Amino acid sequence: MRRLDRRRVIQFTDVSRTAATDCPIDRAMLLARFHAREDGNLLSGAAAFAAMWRAVPMLRPFGLMARNRLVLAVLERAYVAFLRMRPRLQRLARRLA
Repeated sequence: MRRLDRRRVIQFTDVSRTAATDCPIDRAMLLARFHAREDGNLLSGAAAFAAMWRAVPMLRPFGLMARNRLVLAVLERAYVAFLRMRPRLQRLARRLA
């Protein structure tokens, strides 16, 4: 995603390396799901990905489509399913590396 953000409008923060006192909300919650801030609002999950997509010109159409409640609901379900599979995918990636 960093490579797609050629205008450098997205500020990435690795909360796993941030001191606990620097986190505005519970650190475990930040690590469990993807978060983004857009227009001062803290977003989580699929809504956070959609906000990030809106900031990247090539992905902006997908981010705009996700403003539709039904589209966002489908994306959120897919994101939750991915979160359930993530530990297995991480183990597989470690074995293949």
